[in-house]
Amino acid sequence: MKWLILALLCLQLSEGMVRIKLRKAKSIREKMKEAGVLDDYLKKYKHDPAKKYRFSEDYVVDEPITNHLDSSYFGEISIGTPPQNFLVLFDTGSSNLWVPSTYCRALPSSPSRAVNHAKFQPNESSTFTYNGQSFTLSYGRKLTWRPLPLQIQSITVTNQEFGLSENEPTQPFYYADFDGILGMGYPSLAAGGTPTALQGMLQQNQLTQPIFSFYFSRQPTYSYGGELILGGVDTQLFQGDIVWAPVTQELYWQVMLDEFAIGQSATGWCSQGCQAIVPADGAPAVPGQLRSGRGRPADQLWLNCNEVQNMPTITFVINGAQLPLYPSAYVLNNNGYCTLGIEATYLPSQNGQPLWILGDVFLKEYYTVFDTGNNRIGFATS
Repeated sequence: MKWLILALLCLQLSEGMVRIKLRKAKSIREKMKEAGVLDDYLKKYKHDPAKKYRFSEDYVVDEPITNHLDSSYFGEISIGTPPQNFLVLFDTGSSNLWVPSTYCRALPSSPSRAVNHAKFQPNESSTFTYNGQSFTLSYGRKLTWRPLPLQIQSITVTNQEFGLSENEPTQPFYYADFDGILGMGYPSLAAGGTPTALQGMLQQNQLTQPIFSFYFSRQPTYSYGGELILGGVDTQLFQGDIVWAPVTQELYWQVMLDEFAIGQSATGWCSQGCQAIVPADGAPAVPGQLRSGRGRPADQLWLNCNEVQNMPTITFVINGAQLPLYPSAYVLNNNGYCTLGIEATYLPSQNGQPLWILGDVFLKEYYTVFDTGNNRIGFATS
């Protein structure tokens, strides 16, 4: 469970189509553990990878501060004139773009550490304007909105509205390697009704296709962890055909899960239907959840590494296609200590059906395409 940071190196594939290489670094969880503050933090804030996803009628942004403890994916963007650089989390589970600002300060409840990230300096940007909007996200960040140029390598969006963080809780952000978040979810998730960065790219013809796609390396390293491609797909990164599934609600990137099988046996857990969210931000660092709403989350399960080869294949059936995960994929081996890469949650989907989260353990096996033009997600074997 690592953080993946987007490299500064970027190769332009074609006009309006950009490849961004990924790198790996330590996670917030690892850094907090090393600092001796993780246990106390988790006692105060119970971690559940599904808490991020809310289905209230007003679609208020709900971003619990425990969301980004584990592996996530970062990249460099530039805002303003001249450009000011920030590392942001590319998050398919939210839709706003925000970064810290020189206005930013730690909350009174957590003043022990200063805000230690890159901060936007309004006075240094000739294109800075203030639109007067302000709101507070659920994890304690107060934001104000500004329209400014946004740059992601060769992609440039003019007058992109984004949030400036004015205050924040120290934990866990002090331990994060990212400065802000660039949401890649649907516009209906955007707090304040602000236009999303993806909308800006498409409206200003910065992408050849209304598509972005992720490839996650099965064995990521600091120099290469995978790739994010804006504007299309790279056929060199997957094999076979892309299996498409329609988005079931234009809120999160969510599809119908027909069935879940263990070995050769269908479980019947989805006989009344299941929903699956595909969080390409890498959080949570698990392939899914056990049956939602049934029992308490399990403690971490340690496995005998010598028995992994005898464990069954698990299979997700999406839009009629079987997408298997082999034990080598869903068992995590950390220096000879093996754990199950599946974690229980208890949040149902908006229609009451069991909710699965197909995180980076699943996505390492399947190149994933997010098609905003046709409201569908595609999967192909990496």
